[in-house]
Amino acid sequence: MSSVVTDSPMGVDEQALIDLVRRYPRLCVLTGAGVSTDSGIPDYRDERGEWKRPPPMTHQVYMKSHLGRQRYWARSLVGFRLLANASPGRAHHTLAELEAQGFIEGIITQNVDRLHQKAGSQRVVDLHGRADLVRCMQCNLLVRRHVLHDHLATLNPDWVGMEAEIAPDGDAYLDDVDFSDFRLPDCPRCGHGILKPDVVFFGDNVPRWRLERAMSMLDDSQALLVVGSSLMVFSGFRFARHAASKGLPIACINRGHTRADALYALKCEAPIDESLTALLAGLSDAQGRPSID
Repeated sequence: MSSVVTDSPMGVDEQALIDLVRRYPRLCVLTGAGVSTDSGIPDYRDERGEWKRPPPMTHQVYMKSHLGRQRYWARSLVGFRLLANASPGRAHHTLAELEAQGFIEGIITQNVDRLHQKAGSQRVVDLHGRADLVRCMQCNLLVRRHVLHDHLATLNPDWVGMEAEIAPDGDAYLDDVDFSDFRLPDCPRCGHGILKPDVVFFGDNVPRWRLERAMSMLDDSQALLVVGSSLMVFSGFRFARHAASKGLPIACINRGHTRADALYALKCEAPIDESLTALLAGLSDAQGRPSID
Protein backbone atom coordinates (compact mmCIF):
# COMPACT_ATOMS: atom_id res chain seq x y z
CA MET A 1 0.00 0.00 0.00
CA SER A 2 1.36 3.42 -0.93
CA SER A 3 1.74 6.21 1.59
CA VAL A 4 0.45 9.43 0.04
CA VAL A 5 2.38 12.54 0.98
CA THR A 6 0.50 15.81 0.94
CA ASP A 7 1.50 19.32 0.03
CA SER A 8 3.45 20.71 3.00
CA PRO A 9 6.64 22.37 1.66
CA MET A 10 8.94 21.21 4.45
CA GLY A 11 7.76 19.05 7.29
CA VAL A 12 6.76 15.54 8.24
CA ASP A 13 5.90 14.62 4.64
CA GLU A 14 9.29 15.49 3.22
CA GLN A 15 10.92 13.94 6.26
CA ALA A 16 9.45 10.58 5.27
CA LEU A 17 11.14 10.84 1.87
CA ILE A 18 14.41 12.00 3.46
CA ASP A 19 14.33 9.05 5.86
CA LEU A 20 13.71 6.61 3.01
CA VAL A 21 16.68 7.93 1.02
CA ARG A 22 18.92 7.90 4.10
CA ARG A 23 18.06 4.23 4.51
CA TYR A 24 18.55 3.51 0.78
CA PRO A 25 21.11 6.13 -0.33
CA ARG A 26 21.87 4.78 -3.82
CA LEU A 27 18.86 5.82 -5.87
CA CYS A 28 17.94 5.05 -9.43
CA VAL A 29 15.80 7.99 -10.56
CA LEU A 30 13.20 7.58 -13.32
CA THR A 31 12.01 10.92 -14.72
CA GLY A 32 9.20 11.98 -17.01
CA ALA A 33 7.76 15.09 -18.60
CA GLY A 34 6.80 16.66 -15.25
CA VAL A 35 10.47 17.35 -14.53
CA SER A 36 10.70 19.68 -17.55
CA THR A 37 7.45 21.65 -17.32
CA ASP A 38 9.17 24.42 -15.33
CA SER A 39 11.52 24.76 -18.30
CA GLY A 40 8.52 25.69 -20.44
CA ILE A 41 8.10 22.30 -22.12
CA PRO A 42 4.48 21.08 -21.99
CA ASP A 43 3.67 17.61 -20.67
CA TYR A 44 1.33 15.02 -22.18
CA ARG A 45 -1.08 13.96 -19.45
CA ASP A 46 -3.34 15.42 -16.76
CA GLU A 47 -3.58 14.35 -13.11
CA ARG A 48 -5.83 11.42 -14.05
CA GLY A 49 -3.21 10.11 -16.46
CA GLU A 50 -5.35 11.04 -19.48
CA TRP A 51 -4.09 12.76 -22.62
CA LYS A 52 -4.25 16.56 -22.37
CA ARG A 53 -3.83 16.84 -26.12
CA PRO A 54 -4.14 14.61 -29.19
CA PRO A 55 -1.67 11.70 -28.99
CA PRO A 56 1.66 12.39 -30.70
CA MET A 57 3.00 10.95 -33.95
CA THR A 58 3.39 7.19 -34.04
CA HIS A 59 6.32 5.32 -35.55
CA GLN A 60 4.07 3.46 -37.99
CA VAL A 61 2.44 6.60 -39.41
CA TYR A 62 5.76 8.39 -39.67
CA MET A 63 7.44 5.60 -41.61
CA LYS A 64 4.52 4.83 -43.93
CA SER A 65 3.07 8.26 -44.71
CA HIS A 66 4.90 10.97 -46.64
CA LEU A 67 2.14 13.42 -45.71
CA GLY A 68 2.55 12.39 -42.07
CA ARG A 69 6.26 13.26 -42.29
CA GLN A 70 5.46 16.58 -43.98
CA ARG A 71 3.05 17.39 -41.16
CA TYR A 72 5.59 16.36 -38.52
CA TRP A 73 8.48 18.45 -39.86
CA ALA A 74 6.35 21.50 -40.67
CA ARG A 75 5.05 21.60 -37.11
CA SER A 76 8.54 20.87 -35.77
CA LEU A 77 10.04 23.75 -37.75
CA VAL A 78 7.63 26.01 -35.86
CA GLY A 79 7.71 24.39 -32.42
CA PHE A 80 11.15 22.87 -31.90
CA ARG A 81 12.86 26.17 -31.10
CA LEU A 82 11.25 26.08 -27.64
CA LEU A 83 12.78 22.68 -26.90
CA ALA A 84 16.13 23.65 -28.43
CA ASN A 85 16.38 26.83 -26.33
CA ALA A 86 15.05 25.39 -23.05
CA SER A 87 17.21 25.67 -19.94
CA PRO A 88 17.29 23.22 -17.04
CA GLY A 89 14.92 23.98 -14.18
CA ARG A 90 15.40 23.71 -10.44
CA ALA A 91 14.46 20.01 -10.48
CA HIS A 92 17.18 19.20 -13.03
CA HIS A 93 19.81 21.10 -11.04
CA THR A 94 18.75 19.51 -7.75
CA LEU A 95 18.97 16.02 -9.20
CA ALA A 96 22.45 16.83 -10.53
CA GLU A 97 23.50 17.97 -7.05
CA LEU A 98 22.04 14.84 -5.44
CA GLU A 99 24.14 12.79 -7.86
CA ALA A 100 27.24 14.85 -7.07
CA GLN A 101 26.69 14.17 -3.35
CA GLY A 102 26.50 10.42 -3.96
CA PHE A 103 22.79 9.78 -3.52
CA ILE A 104 21.96 8.94 -7.14
CA GLU A 105 23.36 5.91 -8.95
CA GLY A 106 21.94 7.20 -12.21
CA ILE A 107 18.94 8.71 -14.00
CA ILE A 108 16.70 6.95 -16.50
CA THR A 109 14.78 9.67 -18.30
CA GLN A 110 11.81 9.27 -20.61
CA ASN A 111 12.41 12.81 -21.83
CA VAL A 112 14.32 13.61 -25.01
CA ASP A 113 15.32 17.18 -24.15
CA ARG A 114 18.81 16.50 -22.68
CA LEU A 115 18.13 18.93 -19.81
CA HIS A 116 19.52 16.53 -17.21
CA GLN A 117 22.87 16.61 -18.99
CA LYS A 118 22.74 20.39 -19.36
CA ALA A 119 22.19 20.65 -15.59
CA GLY A 120 25.31 18.56 -14.93
CA SER A 121 24.02 15.02 -14.36
CA GLN A 122 26.69 12.56 -15.48
CA ARG A 123 25.01 9.14 -15.43
CA VAL A 124 21.90 9.46 -17.59
CA VAL A 125 20.19 6.95 -19.86
CA ASP A 126 18.07 8.71 -22.49
CA LEU A 127 15.51 5.91 -22.66
CA HIS A 128 13.60 7.38 -25.60
CA GLY A 129 16.56 8.87 -27.40
CA ARG A 130 17.68 12.41 -28.18
CA ALA A 131 15.57 15.03 -29.94
CA ASP A 132 18.67 17.00 -30.96
CA LEU A 133 19.77 14.27 -33.39
CA VAL A 134 18.24 12.99 -36.64
CA ARG A 135 18.93 9.53 -38.07
CA CYS A 136 18.62 8.18 -41.60
CA MET A 137 16.51 5.05 -41.36
CA GLN A 138 18.30 3.55 -44.38
CA CYS A 139 22.04 4.14 -43.81
CA ASN A 140 22.05 5.19 -40.11
CA LEU A 141 23.70 8.56 -40.76
CA LEU A 142 23.34 10.84 -37.72
CA VAL A 143 23.07 14.61 -38.17
CA ARG A 144 22.47 17.43 -35.75
CA ARG A 145 18.85 18.46 -35.78
CA HIS A 146 19.61 22.17 -36.04
CA VAL A 147 21.46 21.47 -39.31
CA LEU A 148 18.37 19.78 -40.74
CA HIS A 149 16.15 22.58 -39.49
CA ASP A 150 18.35 25.15 -41.22
CA HIS A 151 17.93 23.17 -44.45
CA LEU A 152 14.17 22.88 -43.93
CA ALA A 153 13.97 26.64 -43.41
CA THR A 154 15.80 27.20 -46.70
CA LEU A 155 13.46 24.82 -48.52
CA ASN A 156 10.31 26.25 -46.85
CA PRO A 157 10.88 29.97 -46.17
CA ASP A 158 7.16 30.71 -45.77
CA TRP A 159 7.08 28.54 -42.63
CA VAL A 160 9.88 30.36 -40.84
CA GLY A 161 8.62 32.58 -38.04
CA MET A 162 5.10 31.15 -38.06
CA GLU A 163 3.46 31.37 -34.64
CA ALA A 164 1.53 28.53 -33.00
CA GLU A 165 0.82 26.98 -29.61
CA ILE A 166 3.72 24.77 -28.61
CA ALA A 167 3.11 21.07 -27.90
CA PRO A 168 5.30 18.50 -26.09
CA ASP A 169 8.67 17.48 -27.54
CA GLY A 170 9.02 20.40 -29.93
CA ASP A 171 5.71 19.97 -31.75
CA ALA A 172 3.30 22.81 -32.53
CA TYR A 173 -0.46 22.93 -33.01
CA LEU A 174 -1.28 23.98 -36.56
CA ASP A 175 -4.93 23.37 -37.38
CA ASP A 176 -6.54 23.55 -40.82
CA VAL A 177 -3.15 23.90 -42.51
CA ASP A 178 -2.22 22.30 -45.83
CA PHE A 179 1.10 20.49 -45.40
CA SER A 180 1.22 18.92 -48.88
CA ASP A 181 3.63 21.54 -50.30
CA PHE A 182 6.11 21.32 -47.42
CA ARG A 183 9.41 20.16 -48.88
CA LEU A 184 11.44 17.41 -47.22
CA PRO A 185 15.11 16.68 -47.95
CA ASP A 186 16.50 13.22 -48.60
CA CYS A 187 19.42 11.77 -46.67
CA PRO A 188 22.57 13.69 -47.67
CA ARG A 189 24.61 10.46 -47.72
CA CYS A 190 22.50 7.69 -49.26
CA GLY A 191 20.10 9.98 -51.11
CA HIS A 192 16.85 8.16 -50.42
CA GLY A 193 16.59 7.22 -46.74
CA ILE A 194 13.86 8.63 -44.50
CA LEU A 195 15.22 11.12 -41.97
CA LYS A 196 13.69 10.65 -38.52
CA PRO A 197 14.41 12.21 -35.13
CA ASP A 198 16.63 9.85 -33.14
CA VAL A 199 13.85 9.23 -30.63
CA VAL A 200 11.50 6.36 -29.87
CA PHE A 201 8.11 7.35 -31.24
CA PHE A 202 4.91 5.88 -29.80
CA GLY A 203 4.50 2.37 -31.18
CA ASP A 204 8.25 1.80 -31.52
CA ASN A 205 10.57 -0.14 -29.20
CA VAL A 206 13.42 1.05 -27.00
CA PRO A 207 16.71 -0.34 -28.43
CA ARG A 208 17.76 -3.45 -26.54
CA TRP A 209 21.23 -2.12 -25.63
CA ARG A 210 19.69 1.00 -24.09
CA LEU A 211 17.12 -0.98 -22.15
CA GLU A 212 19.82 -3.29 -20.81
CA ARG A 213 21.92 -0.32 -19.70
CA ALA A 214 18.93 1.18 -17.88
CA MET A 215 18.06 -2.11 -16.19
CA SER A 216 21.68 -2.54 -15.09
CA MET A 217 21.55 0.93 -13.54
CA LEU A 218 18.43 -0.04 -11.62
CA ASP A 219 19.94 -3.34 -10.51
CA ASP A 220 22.96 -1.50 -9.10
CA SER A 221 20.70 0.75 -7.00
CA GLN A 222 19.04 0.33 -3.62
CA ALA A 223 15.74 2.05 -4.41
CA LEU A 224 13.79 3.60 -7.27
CA LEU A 225 12.56 7.20 -7.21
CA VAL A 226 9.97 8.11 -9.86
CA VAL A 227 9.80 11.85 -10.56
CA GLY A 228 7.26 13.60 -12.78
CA SER A 229 5.86 10.59 -14.64
CA SER A 230 2.47 8.91 -14.74
CA LEU A 231 4.21 5.74 -16.06
CA MET A 232 1.25 5.17 -18.38
CA VAL A 233 3.63 4.07 -21.13
CA PHE A 234 5.00 0.56 -20.58
CA SER A 235 8.58 1.58 -21.42
CA GLY A 236 8.64 3.51 -18.12
CA PHE A 237 6.27 1.36 -16.09
CA ARG A 238 8.44 -1.73 -16.60
CA PHE A 239 11.14 -0.25 -14.32
CA ALA A 240 8.69 0.10 -11.44
CA ARG A 241 7.51 -3.45 -12.04
CA HIS A 242 11.11 -4.70 -12.17
CA ALA A 243 12.03 -2.87 -8.95
CA ALA A 244 8.99 -4.33 -7.20
CA SER A 245 9.91 -7.84 -8.35
CA LYS A 246 13.37 -7.41 -6.77
CA GLY A 247 11.95 -6.07 -3.51
CA LEU A 248 13.40 -2.59 -4.01
CA PRO A 249 11.45 0.23 -2.33
CA ILE A 250 9.85 2.66 -4.76
CA ALA A 251 9.07 6.31 -4.00
CA CYS A 252 7.28 8.74 -6.30
CA ILE A 253 6.99 12.51 -6.61
CA ASN A 254 4.09 13.20 -8.96
CA ARG A 255 0.71 14.87 -8.82
CA GLY A 256 -2.23 12.66 -9.62
CA HIS A 257 -2.73 9.09 -10.73
CA THR A 258 0.12 6.91 -11.99
CA ARG A 259 0.10 3.37 -13.35
CA ALA A 260 2.33 2.17 -10.49
CA ASP A 261 0.43 3.67 -7.54
CA ALA A 262 -0.04 0.23 -5.95
CA LEU A 263 3.72 -0.39 -5.96
CA TYR A 264 4.97 2.66 -4.04
CA ALA A 265 6.28 2.64 -0.52
CA LEU A 266 5.89 6.41 -0.54
CA LYS A 267 4.15 8.86 -2.87
CA CYS A 268 4.56 12.65 -2.69
CA GLU A 269 1.73 14.53 -4.36
CA ALA A 270 3.57 17.83 -4.15
CA PRO A 271 5.44 20.21 -6.48
CA ILE A 272 8.49 18.44 -7.87
CA ASP A 273 10.98 21.28 -7.45
CA GLU A 274 9.96 21.95 -3.85
CA SER A 275 10.04 18.26 -2.91
CA LEU A 276 13.48 17.70 -4.43
CA THR A 277 14.84 20.88 -2.84
CA ALA A 278 13.57 19.72 0.56
CA LEU A 279 15.10 16.29 -0.04
CA LEU A 280 18.49 17.78 -0.90
CA ALA A 281 18.42 20.08 2.13
CA GLY A 282 17.54 17.21 4.44
CA LEU A 283 20.26 14.96 3.07
CA SER A 284 23.05 17.54 2.90
CA ASP A 285 23.72 17.71 6.62
CA ALA A 286 26.53 15.56 7.99
CA GLN A 287 24.21 12.90 9.41
CA GLY A 288 22.39 12.49 6.12
CA ARG A 289 25.39 11.82 3.91
CA PRO A 290 25.81 8.23 2.72
CA SER A 291 28.67 6.22 4.18
CA ILE A 292 31.56 5.35 1.87
CA ASP A 293 32.32 1.64 1.89
